[in-house]
Amino acid sequence: MSDLEKGITRSGEGYAGTQWNILGQLYFPKASCESTFAFETNSDPGQFVPVHIHPTQDEFILVQEGVLDLKLDGVWTQAKAGDLVRMPRGIPHGYFNKSDKPARALFWVSPAGKLEDLFIALNDLTDVAEVVRLSAAHDVDFLPPEASA
Repeated sequence: MSDLEKGITRSGEGYAGTQWNILGQLYFPKASCESTFAFETNSDPGQFVPVHIHPTQDEFILVQEGVLDLKLDGVWTQAKAGDLVRMPRGIPHGYFNKSDKPARALFWVSPAGKLEDLFIALNDLTDVAEVVRLSAAHDVDFLPPEASA
């Protein structure tokens, strides 16, 4: 029997009414169990998550609205509404809203690992050094800033 709870998580909402503010971006958890963790992100123009690595998780992005610029394994590319981005574990990646419009995307990782616990810890945190430290403790390793250039 799966530990995934059945049901529907409505658009623009997180399950159990949960949302997180992570360095100004709103994240809504959509589903969580041992095998996967899914969440929606809402990125205003100029917002981004710098290049990082998930050493133990595969990650996916389904862009729902807008455009995301992505740096995948050192190469810049773009994903638009309807595009699916595949990021195997160990591949450096970051996403950036370089457009003048908001972007919304559904992300998920497999296995779930410690990512949901990380987002809980990062909610409303503004100290970037602490974000990097907590991320490393939850199996997300940020690369030096020049990796995002």
